[in-house]
Amino acid sequence: MPALFPRLRPRVAAWLACLFITATLSACAGPPRLPAGQLSAVLPADLLLIGEQHDVPAHHQLERQVVEILGVQGRLAALALEMVEQGRSTEGLPRQANASQVKAKLGWNDAAWPWADYEGPIMAAVEFGVPVIGVNLPRDRQRAAMKDISLDLRLTPAALERQRQAIRSGHCDLLAEAQVAPMTRIQIARDLAMAQALLKIDRPQDRTVVLLAGAGHVLRSMGIPVHLPESPPSTLRVKVLIATTNGSALLQELSSGERPAEADQIWVSPPGPERDHCAELRQTMLPPS
Repeated sequence: MPALFPRLRPRVAAWLACLFITATLSACAGPPRLPAGQLSAVLPADLLLIGEQHDVPAHHQLERQVVEILGVQGRLAALALEMVEQGRSTEGLPRQANASQVKAKLGWNDAAWPWADYEGPIMAAVEFGVPVIGVNLPRDRQRAAMKDISLDLRLTPAALERQRQAIRSGHCDLLAEAQVAPMTRIQIARDLAMAQALLKIDRPQDRTVVLLAGAGHVLRSMGIPVHLPESPPSTLRVKVLIATTNGSALLQELSSGERPAEADQIWVSPPGPERDHCAELRQTMLPPS
């Protein structure tokens, strides 16, 4: 194994050995695998936007697999992250950098984004020698976005109302209605900022920049794709892969057929651990009774 992949750590090398020996992802034991056909359906791409459900472990395993497949093929240009603000990256770190060094360079916020969830894809990218880059709107710019009504015009009226409804639902209908429009502008501003940051990432020919973000950020009708150059006339190849779970509201929405396709591929996993997000949100947003 060391002769085949001398620069890769045992975790990556072992998985790649399984891939090369069996020539099929499904033959390898371990976490759920991305069917080869689903990955080939979203490649080649200049930008591959992967939308996840943040608290589902299988989605982070999927992301690691995509990074490792593109990495071993020499087709990975960079790994971009919603979880890290603009201005942060691993550029300059050696392939042998450890997790502490990587977290320090990224200014990782473990309270908001548990490192254990994202360590796999991030460390794989570092080991392949490609930069991990933060693309999210810095927090100190979000307050100004709340008052920027020009952001409302970046979506169609239907998409804007859908985004506002997503904000309401995402906050378990606990937001005062007066807060909905400003919070929606933050979401739009973040999508716009991430789109602009993605376009600035150096991308050698025939290589792919992979973005990891929440599924809502990559929807074609109202997320990051809205703020990217349209193709045609642009030659930018943007593909969207959304990971969701069996029985989820998002899966039902994506499968309803009421709107144009929001993604090029949808990958469905079993549900993650049961968790009452609304109960947790009520504890933080509502005063004690």
